[in-house]
Amino acid sequence: MTVKKEKPHYLGHRQRLRDRFMATGGDGMPDYEILELLLSQAIPRADVKPIAKSLLIRFGSLGEVLSAAPEKLGEVKGIGEAAAVALKVVQAAGLRLSRQQIMNTDAIGSWDQLLDYCKAAMGYEKVEQLRVLFLDRKNILIADEVQQQGTVDHTPLYPRQVVKRALELNASALILVHNHPSGDPTPSRGDIDMTKRVQEAAEKLGITLHDHIVIGKSNHASFRSMGLL
Repeated sequence: MTVKKEKPHYLGHRQRLRDRFMATGGDGMPDYEILELLLSQAIPRADVKPIAKSLLIRFGSLGEVLSAAPEKLGEVKGIGEAAAVALKVVQAAGLRLSRQQIMNTDAIGSWDQLLDYCKAAMGYEKVEQLRVLFLDRKNILIADEVQQQGTVDHTPLYPRQVVKRALELNASALILVHNHPSGDPTPSRGDIDMTKRVQEAAEKLGITLHDHIVIGKSNHASFRSMGLL
């Protein structure tokens, strides 16, 4: 007599999640269910709901999970190399899509999209990172480059390097962007002084510094809006 083997209980649940996702594009689905769908691609033979919830408990949000370092992800029970790679690929794909949507467009006219990209790219970084957005004379974004990486509360910036790179790219304007890992985007005295040095060096060569944006965890600060430029 052949005993019929029962299917694992989570398979029906997983299919229902897929059906809901295909019907809604993910709208209304909680973060842990989105994570379940992602993890099920890398861990097909296990119930991944507990793993998804453990990730959110450990890191706090979907964005924090996707932005976590692979070695930190691996500290969560059930997350092996395949699962960590799956999560990081989703993050990389999202950033690449966001970046492609703003490259070669009017950066000033696409300001909200530009901010969304900067927040996604830098808002979860654990150390300070400074990137420079280079614009042509029509404010078209022609290059997006990380210039420096620093510590948890300091990023060195060398104005001459920034201006030299702008000349190499034939850029007419710049936007500086850096993050505050503390989460508070309020510019420091050092941020203000450094921005003035870049502005002075750029103006001597006819290059405009449009803004300096400081990215926090959930908000940002604009030097232009604050009257600091």
